[in-house]
Amino acid sequence: MIESLLIANRGEIACRIIRTARRLGIRTVAVYSDADAQALHVREADDAVHIGPTPARESYLVADRIIAAARDSGAEAIHPGYGFLSENAEFAEAVIAAGLIWVGAPPASIRAMGLKDAAKARMIAAGVPVTPGYLGEDQSAERLQAEADAIGYPVLIKAVAGGGGKGMRRVDDEAGFADALASCRREAASSFGDDRVLIEKYVLSPRHIEVQVFGDTQGQVVHLFERDCSLQRRHQKVIEEAPAPGMDAATRAAVCGAAVRAAQAVDYVGAGTIEFIADASDGLRADRIWFMEMNTRLQVEHPVTEAITGQDLVEWQLRVASGEPLPLTQDDLAIQGHAIEARLYAEDPAKGFLPSIGRLDAFDLGDPAETGVRIDTGVEQGATITPFYDPMIAKMIAHGDTREEARELLADALDEALVWPLRTNAGFLVEALDHPDFVSGAVDTGLVAREGEALMPPPLPSEEALVDAAAAIAGAGPLGGLRLNAPRRRVARLDVGGTLVEVEFGDAPSPGVASPRLLVSEGGQTWEVRPWRAAASAAGGAADGAILAPMPGRIIAVDVTAGARVVAGQKLVTLEAMKMEHGLIAPFAGIVADLNAEAGGQVTEGTMLVRIEKDA
Repeated sequence: MIESLLIANRGEIACRIIRTARRLGIRTVAVYSDADAQALHVREADDAVHIGPTPARESYLVADRIIAAARDSGAEAIHPGYGFLSENAEFAEAVIAAGLIWVGAPPASIRAMGLKDAAKARMIAAGVPVTPGYLGEDQSAERLQAEADAIGYPVLIKAVAGGGGKGMRRVDDEAGFADALASCRREAASSFGDDRVLIEKYVLSPRHIEVQVFGDTQGQVVHLFERDCSLQRRHQKVIEEAPAPGMDAATRAAVCGAAVRAAQAVDYVGAGTIEFIADASDGLRADRIWFMEMNTRLQVEHPVTEAITGQDLVEWQLRVASGEPLPLTQDDLAIQGHAIEARLYAEDPAKGFLPSIGRLDAFDLGDPAETGVRIDTGVEQGATITPFYDPMIAKMIAHGDTREEARELLADALDEALVWPLRTNAGFLVEALDHPDFVSGAVDTGLVAREGEALMPPPLPSEEALVDAAAAIAGAGPLGGLRLNAPRRRVARLDVGGTLVEVEFGDAPSPGVASPRLLVSEGGQTWEVRPWRAAASAAGGAADGAILAPMPGRIIAVDVTAGARVVAGQKLVTLEAMKMEHGLIAPFAGIVADLNAEAGGQVTEGTMLVRIEKDA
């Protein structure tokens, strides 16, 4: 078994690999850029090596620095994780040439599956079903047009060297083909330096089905069943699950068998994923599921496979890289229940899913021992999310005896997620998990595009949550002040993330020191709630007549009484803070409608001390 391991990655996957290595007694070495000097994966590893400036192209993508870090730290092997250099055949060869163990696919296998046209040709030869299409050498516009016409529209033009949704164009009729081809070629040349394309039949009701495969150096290949990754946004997976809803035993046997043949065709070793596209217009049928591509690495969504098989795929990787045979045979593997994973991103759905960067002042996804939901993350409270790397901050994985049990567990955990002040897609994930089509299992890759608005989380907390917030903030403070010869107020004016919200909240609680602010978490979203204060002056006066304490302190004088008439600029209360006195004055003439100040009392920032009703 490998004794020391350098992880050529960062964040969540680095922490994930460290966890298994630690359990196996393997010494771990992290690498880090300037931005990641205090990152969780650096602190969790046994050793860490700095490999360069913040930009990935100057650190995590510099093969020579990573190999040098392995040598200098005495690491015996390198695990690439996913992303960065994980599918770079030249890097794999350099690692092996340096006398280190490469915990990944053989370089030849990476190359064989790297170009889509060559990979499809190999699959056809291996008897693996491929999407009807054209991948010939003749790249003339006339030949490509003729092939598209013969296949039948709609078709998909795809860059041979493409990936990540780039270099792809859907064409619905003959008239639109020439322009789409030219556009696709330009993008392919710009992104990949290769403008060659292939043509595929476009599937109108597509589902993304993939199969986890594993090979060893003894020539054995097994599958660990399928995953469904159909819930996607702009070609990026959002929620993944295993097994695929609606997959019967015969179809599973056919698809997983095809995946094993695909891996065998390239002499595959290690963890890999065979991706298929399925035409689900008539359910999942073996004759309507076609090979799409192979990912020659561990996938982001591997935890759902671990959950339904009870296996640790990182451990399998390390054992296979050490020369050991696969831990189990095909007959030893079985599906146990159902698992669903959601990718939690620091991004704002209300702003087009733009990344949300900054410090995580609050980060609480629940205790897995209590929620039953596994959390894979590379950050913790107090960490800073930067704009330099992928904004995924966690994966949340639920496993249950049934799909519905797993769905409910995951939705409940996301519902209670507390992340502040950064925005996340947790609310979007909750809405997606609760969407009728997802609940029924009738998901295809176009669901998010079709139902975009319906999946957007609400802009404000529910009325029930706001009522609870009003009562919690009130006390005898900003929302629950006394009136002369009048009942306590029942309407709270709240500042909910900059939006004024008025809430009727019933009888106010007993007088006490009010909280100046609190965080309300509901439906996967978090809002900061404060007493409303509009255009406050430095002295604490506000345009709406609410006089709030500008900072924590002690009241040393109250110069008015409830019901008294005051003039603009009249001193109302004197607050002592930081050894200085601060006089709070009336912003305009009027009546003291509420008074919540008493000499000698301690107040917190934002506490409403006086409210003036303006003269008519």
